[in-house]
Amino acid sequence: MEKTDIPRLELESFARVNYKVPFLKVEHYPLDANYFSIENREKYPVIDYISPNRRQFFKIFHMTAGTGILTVGLHQYVLAAGDIAFLHPDEIMSWQTTSDETGGHFCLIHPKYFERDADHILQALRNYPYFKASKAVVQLSAGQSSLVNQHFESIVKEEKSNNEDKKQAILLHLQMILLEAQRAGKTLTDAPVPESYGYIHGFLKLLESSFHVQGPDDTVKLKTAAEFAEQLHVHPNYLNSLVKEHTGKTLREHIQERLIYEAKVLLIQTDWDISNISYGLGFSGHAAFTSFFKKKENISPSIFRKSAFSQINS
Repeated sequence: MEKTDIPRLELESFARVNYKVPFLKVEHYPLDANYFSIENREKYPVIDYISPNRRQFFKIFHMTAGTGILTVGLHQYVLAAGDIAFLHPDEIMSWQTTSDETGGHFCLIHPKYFERDADHILQALRNYPYFKASKAVVQLSAGQSSLVNQHFESIVKEEKSNNEDKKQAILLHLQMILLEAQRAGKTLTDAPVPESYGYIHGFLKLLESSFHVQGPDDTVKLKTAAEFAEQLHVHPNYLNSLVKEHTGKTLREHIQERLIYEAKVLLIQTDWDISNISYGLGFSGHAAFTSFFKKKENISPSIFRKSAFSQINS
């Protein structure tokens, strides 16, 4: 039996029925993540969260049971069994579970996974029509959903194996998943997000855009809460209240949290001197950065870096 088109949510009913308080936990991607990972949604149930960045990871997830609300950029979808979603690294996304039941798989893929022997598949991902916010969810038939689930299960099996050619096998199954979704070609109808969510999205997008530290000579030009509010054409008190109500944290807390996250990224993923990192993050000097970092993490940046490197090499 074919599913009906995905329902649109009226803004008033969404706010009344679906907007929990606090609504979403802001989650940044783990700093020690593998270039490729796949998990079963039953073993790793997804909590309600909003992700302002993926640090280059493409994400694909397929549902075999349960329901939830997915927001990609400013497009919102109600998902159920048989739906598959494609999330581009550049998009802010959020997820809210609306059922106790859950099933299916999700995988995260970094472009570096395709280096040396699979650049053509990376190009296929970049050109794939459904890695766009307005076409992010595809509705599969029962037969197509079953085939996609089999491919995901095969990927899980290969990933856990010691086969020398397991990467090739994984990539073949991944291509078949993309093919099945493209054959289905039935993208779900999206609904516009509530105005309040739009402000939260706008703030997180502006905050994320502040962090483009590509080299030791780059500097984060971080704005104040009032400056973010001005860019969104809203009163600072209203924006702060809105963000606090639906994420559990103030604008200031989000700004500082994102600053600490970027600091950890630079400490782990670069060999820059801590003075260069301090400058890049907009601090007046090494001492000011160290004081801020220790206050938030109860550890100095240098000790954090040594600890992270020892865990990576252990």
